[in-house]
Amino acid sequence: MSKTAKIVLWVVVIVVVLVGGYLLTNNQGAKLNGPVKIGFIGPLTGDAASIGQNEQAAVQLAVDEVNKAGGINGQPMQVIYEDGQCTGTAASTAANKLINVDNVPVILGGVCSGETMAFMATAEKAKTVVLSPCSSNPAITNAGDYIFRNYPSDNYQGTFAANYIYNTLGKKKVALLYTQIDYAMGIRSVFIDAFKKLGGTIVADESGAQGSTDFRTQLTKVKNANPELIYSLAMQGETSVIIKQAKEVGITVPFFGADAWGDAKLWSGLGSAGEGDMYTTVATPLTATFIADMKAKTGGETTICSPEAYDSIKILAQVISKVGVDPTKIKNELYKTVYNGGVSADKISFDSNGDLVGANYSVYIVHNGVASVVK
Repeated sequence: MSKTAKIVLWVVVIVVVLVGGYLLTNNQGAKLNGPVKIGFIGPLTGDAASIGQNEQAAVQLAVDEVNKAGGINGQPMQVIYEDGQCTGTAASTAANKLINVDNVPVILGGVCSGETMAFMATAEKAKTVVLSPCSSNPAITNAGDYIFRNYPSDNYQGTFAANYIYNTLGKKKVALLYTQIDYAMGIRSVFIDAFKKLGGTIVADESGAQGSTDFRTQLTKVKNANPELIYSLAMQGETSVIIKQAKEVGITVPFFGADAWGDAKLWSGLGSAGEGDMYTTVATPLTATFIADMKAKTGGETTICSPEAYDSIKILAQVISKVGVDPTKIKNELYKTVYNGGVSADKISFDSNGDLVGANYSVYIVHNGVASVVK
């Protein structure tokens, strides 16, 4: 064999080895050493605990399914759950632990916008990926390259509510009553701009502190402004107080709320006091299997954001199986990800800001302590 032929032969052998190695790696996915640990931050206690606990159940349901199917490239997925209490202080403490002690590559959360906004700068600086299944404040859009959410920005919800109230319900004079939390203030700002552009009038704009148990002063001012409808933005605890005390001060016009009202326990607890009230929530293509599995796990109904939390785990499992646990690689892959057939949306993808692309909303109305979709 000539010298030239030998060189050509060796080149062919090297190419075959390299290509074979690439194909083997590509078929097997990213190699992982040990369990895949993911952080979770949500309100497991406090005012929004029913939402956070329901999301925790949805997350664990998805994790159990992933692990039952063989885990991520043969390694089990584990979630470290931290209580964000729907407050910035608790969420920030939880994030620091997850980032600096547990060294997780991804934090699933926060749930409340105030949780996420409290630690997103820290996560961005540390190059830890954040995927929130529930935080909707518009400010999160520009939080950074490592911050994602598969729940729509309230730029969608505030505008949708303004159009529905003005055009569908025909209410032109609206009073606002909200709690001073990032979630509520984000929707409020968007709603006011959209409602005024339509020609509507904000006749009152009142707020109260998170955790307040007395809204009578604000409700009296709202009543005296003679609104046709009250757009109220608060978590379940304050909402229950507001609606009960509204009856006490003699308010008879209907309330209209946002997605934090999507908890069956709120309306069963209010009973007749919530009759005729309405709210918006993200429309989700829930499957019968998911609904049944969640009921078996929690003993009750699925609350808002739990479908998104479930899908978040499936998305992360898909991404990590391809690229491993390096946060920068996870971040880069998320921007390219298209996830189909979820229980929160038929198609999930992220724009250049890490925001969910698109949003669909349903309107619910309460009758006899039960909320159902307006047909």
